Amino acid sequence: MARPGRPRGAASAVRESIGTARQAGCTGTLILRGDSAFYNAGVIAACRDNDTRFSVTAKLDPRVKAAIAAIDEDAWTPIKYPRAIFDEQAGSWVSDAQVAEIGYTAFTTKKGKAAGARLIVRRVKMRNEQAGCGQDELFPAWRYYPIFTDSPYTLIQAEAHHRDHAVQEQVNADLINGPLAHMPSGAFTTNAAWLTLTAITHNLLRGLGSLASAFHAKARGATLRRHFIVVSARLARHGPADGRGHLTLHLPQRWRWQPAWTGAFTATHDPPAFAAA
Repeated sequence: MARPGRPRGAASAVRESIGTARQAGCTGTLILRGDSAFYNAGVIAACRDNDTRFSVTAKLDPRVKAAIAAIDEDAWTPIKYPRAIFDEQAGSWVSDAQVAEIGYTAFTTKKGKAAGARLIVRRVKMRNEQAGCGQDELFPAWRYYPIFTDSPYTLIQAEAHHRDHAVQEQVNADLINGPLAHMPSGAFTTNAAWLTLTAITHNLLRGLGSLASAFHAKARGATLRRHFIVVSARLARHGPADGRGHLTLHLPQRWRWQPAWTGAFTATHDPPAFAAA
């Protein structure tokens, strides 16, 4: 798929993905969700040629900024997030914002490729770092996040639906920071086998984290590997040397994550057999 800032090949990747989804039996409404790398005329044309809706992050170019400025102040609707979302630009967690929409025609400079749809904008108030020092603001300053979409959903639903694509982006980041850091190989079959093993281990690790604790259910893959896989424990064998004895795993003393590790172990293994004295 296309990388941020590198839209080359995005349109063909979208057409292939839509075809794959249809061949897999998807008969409902398909919606492409993507970041700004997919904000180009070819991608939008690929969606409309294949009966697929789109929801992509728009670039804050002068035309988009002018459209945002044309939104009436009374059109902004407050929105609360039950679970705060992380604003990467501001470097902080955001629990509320405002959203609005306006009709917008994109790619007008490309002959025959202009596309009209909705421009949904989320704005977040920028923090005033000097507010506590008597430097109160005269008027609020906002950070804007535009989305170009022909989503059939209402304003609030469409904004939330697009924001959910960040979940998949986090999974991709997790995998790139883990097993996919070793790709690509020179052999296609090797890559295919590695990708299959990656998916299996990722699902197993996420399941293990969910069994361990509420914290680990949302933790990143690197954290799960550090807390459950790469553990400084000591393995001791008891009984005859012919293999009929049993193994004991001695976890580090006063280890912070021992309850979570033990909970995950107990949930996935039968309890040790009771031995009479």
